[in-house]
Amino acid sequence: MNAVELKLFASRIAAICDEMGVVLRRAAFSPNIKDRLDFSCALFAQDGQLIGQAAHIPVHLGSMAFAMGDLVRQRAWRPADMLVVNDPYLGGTHLPDVTVIAPVFVRDVIVGFVANRAHHANIGCETPGSMPVSQHLEEEGIVIPPTLLFSSGQLQQSCLDLLQMPVGALEGDLAAQVGANQLGVRRFCELVGELSSASFNAGMRELDVYADRIMAKLIGALTPGNYSFEDFLDDDGFGSSAIPLCLSLTVEAQSVELDFTGSSDMVPGNLNCPESVVAAAVYYCFRCLLPEESPSCSGLFRRLKIITKPRSILNAERPAAVAAGNVETSTRLVDVIFGALAQILPEQIPAASQGTMNNIALGRIDPTSGVRWDYYETVAGGLGAGPRVDGLSCAQSHMTNTLNTPVEVLEMSYPLRVTRYSERQGSGGAGKSCGGNGVIKEYEFLEPAQLTLLTERRRFAPWGLAGGEDGAKGENLLNGHSLPGKCSLSVEAGDRLEIRTPGGGGWGLYEPR
Repeated sequence: MNAVELKLFASRIAAICDEMGVVLRRAAFSPNIKDRLDFSCALFAQDGQLIGQAAHIPVHLGSMAFAMGDLVRQRAWRPADMLVVNDPYLGGTHLPDVTVIAPVFVRDVIVGFVANRAHHANIGCETPGSMPVSQHLEEEGIVIPPTLLFSSGQLQQSCLDLLQMPVGALEGDLAAQVGANQLGVRRFCELVGELSSASFNAGMRELDVYADRIMAKLIGALTPGNYSFEDFLDDDGFGSSAIPLCLSLTVEAQSVELDFTGSSDMVPGNLNCPESVVAAAVYYCFRCLLPEESPSCSGLFRRLKIITKPRSILNAERPAAVAAGNVETSTRLVDVIFGALAQILPEQIPAASQGTMNNIALGRIDPTSGVRWDYYETVAGGLGAGPRVDGLSCAQSHMTNTLNTPVEVLEMSYPLRVTRYSERQGSGGAGKSCGGNGVIKEYEFLEPAQLTLLTERRRFAPWGLAGGEDGAKGENLLNGHSLPGKCSLSVEAGDRLEIRTPGGGGWGLYEPR
């Protein structure tokens, strides 16, 4: 392929992922997927190597790229199979993120895979919202090992039983995920049929080599040496506090090694994560340094070597809890990686963004009828300032990339009222460039409910760079009284929860304007 043909090839692969996302969004039932867009879609080669993805959720996509090879090698695939998994120790991230994978066959020969991952607000956890303050994996919901949902096109009742779904019926958001994959398989087959299998395979190889050249050029422009950075998670909700995340980053002529072995051992709470989540953070940070048109395939990341310590917070072992690791630890890892890269590229790297997803899980299980409602969302905050630009205010940052749930949707769908939703003025760090402001969001409960918060940057502020000031720390309040960053409690009708999210760090010494 020439350069134009290769670009068209990459664009057509990305378009399949985009179209899968449209189907998933429009067929989904929950606001978490259809409004917040908490899902991701990607295409993979026969061996599980990433060949393309949509611009969806970084923590989903990077972790899928890291884990798919092992997942697809574990079984003999047949046409119309479809596999579901959420086990973080067997290819997942945390239990609410359910992944559905389908093989693609052309004339009885497997040519690749399509996959999507979506966050489910109810994954069978006793705590509404399925994001508990937990100490063991089993407390967080149903654990789904790699299991065939469809075998040769036949819906598997054993899988439905595991998922606690009615006999012979595939429900809700999972059905939307299946539909997205079915569309992806058709489009994948059409593309291979148009190009021929030989041309398609050649295109994948050329795209992989091209992506590797792009990363090699970036690494070649970095100053060789060792750079280190350390940041701290606030606490795990069970007594562990000031939890270190440490990086030793070594730049060599043709590769970069990221050594996280100085980080904390596993903690009692659920800030632990599998190594795939670490990979997602690494891939995201380096992807941010590359040209926008760079293809998103495995060749882009081959020169990045990731080292973690077994039984650590960044390479946890069963049965460690991981619900917050996927959201909070991954977000803080971005700060750590950018903190090290700022020493190499001081005129390119921004100050720390809010450093948390501000996870809120709400719901209720009626003790009489057993009927339940579950709601989960992340709340926007301030982004870090850069050398030549102020940080964005009131935005989702880095690893989340989801949207705001419209107030109208929230109030129509749940017994909640949003009584305040505003910019948190003055929360961004001052500097030559100012950090973005966080938000203030207040919810009024219209009936009793269970509330769970998994939030960070309540003790350690988002840091500024080059003399810029830190952003404001976040705060959680119930009826005006302070709440811990991680807590689960019952609330009554009329209670009000106020979340004040962190601002972004400033960049450079303040200069009067």
